[in-house]
Amino acid sequence: MTSIAGRVGAAIRDVVDFPKPGIVFKDITPVLADGALFRLTIDGMIEGIGPEMPTKIVGIDARGFIFGAAIADRLGAGFIPVRKKGKLPWTTTGQSYSLEYGEAEVEIHKDAIHPGEKVVLVDDLLATGGTAGAALQLVRELGGDVLCVSFLIELAFLKGREKLGSNVRAVSLLTY
Repeated sequence: MTSIAGRVGAAIRDVVDFPKPGIVFKDITPVLADGALFRLTIDGMIEGIGPEMPTKIVGIDARGFIFGAAIADRLGAGFIPVRKKGKLPWTTTGQSYSLEYGEAEVEIHKDAIHPGEKVVLVDDLLATGGTAGAALQLVRELGGDVLCVSFLIELAFLKGREKLGSNVRAVSLLTY
């Protein structure tokens, strides 16, 4: 996986002071724009998931949809979106989480996951862990058996894994 991580990492560009001063944004669009590199990224993320086959891949709004849907297709699993509050058209259940300034909420359809289904949660970035932690709680609330949480990038210095808890396996293709 190291060679995959090296190639993918080399394509990600740092954008200083975006979206606000003091932030160094990890821009993944060069990875997405290169078909071979995007395929390699999905290969690496699937390798990190391991041999147990999920029945559902849950992608977190919005860039988790990109990676989650590709992984679901490759594994023959269903794809489930976790979206920002008010964006899903059916009966939902939601979970609030803290942001730097205030709160936000994510939702999932109540019938999206059945008890005992094997689930992998996917997002592009693990930072503080608020969004992923909320999505994880929603999947568990519906009875999903979480095999792992998979990220393209982890900003380890923000300690997001701590919000996920010690009882979940979290994997990242790249760690900064």
